[in-house]
Amino acid sequence: MGMFTSMNIAATGMSVERLRTDVISNNIANASTTRTPEGGAFKKSLVVLEPIASENPQWRSPFVSADRDNGAGKGVRVKQIVKDTSQGPLRWDPDNPDAIKSGPNKGYVEMPNVNIVNEMVNLISASRAYEANGTVVQGAKDMFSAALEIGRA
Repeated sequence: MGMFTSMNIAATGMSVERLRTDVISNNIANASTTRTPEGGAFKKSLVVLEPIASENPQWRSPFVSADRDNGAGKGVRVKQIVKDTSQGPLRWDPDNPDAIKSGPNKGYVEMPNVNIVNEMVNLISASRAYEANGTVVQGAKDMFSAALEIGRA
């Protein structure tokens, strides 16, 4: 592991959490959008993450079986941003131009599948994870400074 590995890993975490914050903010902003360019109600987006695995691991965890490639990771990255295709709640509003015109749900409007409370919890989680990664970067900086002070003495 290099001297700046911990900072690089934390930096990947910070960039991912920033993107999660943007996606969650978009979900909250569209929590009442019943018409989209794709048609239908807004569908919330979800961020799917994956680890950046070490191509050539030099260290293996003693807690995981040897048949798995469990080298020291290099952080995390966004694998994809996907739409949650589950149906949103239906609200009775027959005068709305987006109301369902026929069938058993006639007169109902499909609302976005965004739950504001869940989105706020996710936003707080992303914010705290961003702060934690920032603390790792600050700790690494402090450690490097202390090492330089030792070398200077």
